[in-house]
Parts: sequence; structure tokens; C-alpha cells
Amino acid sequence: MNFSAVILAGGQSRRMGRDKAWLPVNGEPLLARQIEMVRQLAPLEIYISGRADTDYSSFCCPALHDQFTGAGPLAGIERALDAASAPLLLVLPVDLPNMSAPFLRMLAGNCTRGRGLIPRLNGSIEPLVAFYPKSAKSLADAQLRNSHYAVTAFAEHCVQTGLASFHDLSTADAGLFFNWNDNSQPPMAAMGRYSERPGGAPPKTYYRKA
Repeated sequence: MNFSAVILAGGQSRRMGRDKAWLPVNGEPLLARQIEMVRQLAPLEIYISGRADTDYSSFCCPALHDQFTGAGPLAGIERALDAASAPLLLVLPVDLPNMSAPFLRMLAGNCTRGRGLIPRLNGSIEPLVAFYPKSAKSLADAQLRNSHYAVTAFAEHCVQTGLASFHDLSTADAGLFFNWNDNSQPPMAAMGRYSERPGGAPPKTYYRKA
């Protein structure tokens, strides 16, 4: 299945106090770890949804900047849907250090062409680790133009219009969604059926150190 991917790395990281994309995991930036993990799924292309004032050239992936400023991750998703060459887009936040390639591969395997897949854990939607169809770009655009920035609402709208389906997860998969938000929270050990060792394998190829 052909799909594009985007790593959401444009947040302000206020609680962390520094850009989470550059947090070290196994000696490499967290963003490099996420890119390498996604590359294991062989996407058509990987984009970085990043900050306008940051140079991402060392990660060897095109950087995208939001067309709607101050609108949160939905703006990054909208921009990536616009840029994507494939019919589906994998969305992944930079700050999930326990997310694994086997889990993302499982999501991809449950998608169909033109129809996305959005995880649901204990009844709660996880809209930032999901596949969205490129055709959902118009929904994101309309929502942003109405100053409605909730990604959960966007995910629900995709399902309501038949552009995506929900996929219910086991409670055992909760550890994959650990969010590294501040300096008091080191990466936890991954949990569940799709876990890898903590932090995943270190990137070996796609990050050029200065």
C-alpha cells in the first residue's frame, strides 16, 4: 500500500522547555528515531511538520510549515495532506518515544485505499497516530478556516463522512502512547503486543551530525 508520512514536530514544547525534536534517544535526536521507525514501513515520502525558524536539513526529509499559524497539530496535518503524493497519510507525533514500527505496520495493514484508520484506546480517540486519506484535506481546511482546531473533532468528522474508520486497541497497547512532555518524564519501557525495546533502535543512516 502506498502512503506518505509526516512527523509532527512543530509544537512549542512549553512544558519541556526545549524543542522535543532534539531530545536524545540512544544518542540521536528523537526526531531521527521517529523518522527511522517510519522508514521501516517503506512510505513513499516522509515530511517533517516543523517550526519555521528551525533547520531540519540534517534529517534528510522535506520540512513543511503550517499555512494556518497558531492552530496546533491540525494545521500540520492539513499542510501534509496537501503535500502528500500518496492517497493515504500516516501522522505521527515526535514526542511518542515508545511508539513502534510493528504497531504502525498493523495500522497500515488495516487501511484500504482512500480510507484511513484512527486508533481508539479505552474509548478515547488517538487522532495523532493515524492514517488519513488525502481527500480529508478539504475537511481539515474547512475546520481551520472556522477556527476550530480540535484534532479529535477532525477525526470524528472523517469517520462520519466515511473517509476513515476507528480501530479499537487493547489496554495493553497504552504504553505505546506515552507522551514525553517534560524533563521529569524519561522514556518509559514500551508495552503491549507491538512493543520494541525502550526507545527503539537507534537511527543509523538518515541523520547527518553537524
